[in-house]
Amino acid sequence: MSSADPVIAALRTGHDDLAGLVSGFGDDDLARPSGAAEWDVSQVLSHLGSGAEIGRTVLQCALKDEPGPGHDFNQGVWDRWDAMTRRERATGFLRANQELTSLYESLDASTRESLRIELAFLPAPVDVATVARMRLSELALHAWDVRVAFDEHATLRPDATAALLHQGPDLFAWIGKVERLDGRTAVIQVTTTEPGSVFALRLRAPISVDFDVPERPDGTLTLPAESWLRLVAGRLAPARTPGGVATTGAADLDLLRRVFPGY
Repeated sequence: MSSADPVIAALRTGHDDLAGLVSGFGDDDLARPSGAAEWDVSQVLSHLGSGAEIGRTVLQCALKDEPGPGHDFNQGVWDRWDAMTRRERATGFLRANQELTSLYESLDASTRESLRIELAFLPAPVDVATVARMRLSELALHAWDVRVAFDEHATLRPDATAALLHQGPDLFAWIGKVERLDGRTAVIQVTTTEPGSVFALRLRAPISVDFDVPERPDGTLTLPAESWLRLVAGRLAPARTPGGVATTGAADLDLLRRVFPGY
């Protein structure tokens, strides 16, 4: 079994779930404010759809052993999607994300293990599991942005949460704003449920996560795994924080929300 298999399976269930919702949207639904600041629901779908189109082209180029598309190609895709009507964005998302998901599903076991894909923002080519996981993170978080427009208690899908909790490159140094610590440092013991895990969040330059949990951390944070993923993605506002999230010591949710403003 390839490490890409559960990620690709989660891409399928995530697509089917969101597509089922989007297929029933009226024009007023597409115009609703989403969970992403300054975007309506149709703009979230535009972001997902354009990303799917670019991602499919990147994957096709890798399969052909050709250079990936450059910035001009990406910009052209973004400009075209930005110019669409709300209805066109919804329809385009359904098509583009289905095509990308189907392409991932079409990869045989050998290709899922051996293929390497160049991404302009990474120093070296990466495997299918890594690229698929990046797409799953984007899909899961932006699907939440859509669903929370209609349900204040929306959560991330369990299969996506399990696939994303401890997988892929450590991006905390990139997504965390260390300057917002105002010189403070701390090691927080994070305990998650569904799935259960215990790890250390190191609030210092660079911000990082590892499994070397100290006996006496500076604070503790206990919360559902999906809430942890939303927290570090800037999507755990007080009104959208489930009951039962517990903190002690230096684990200050307001501080963590500032350090992880979202992306």
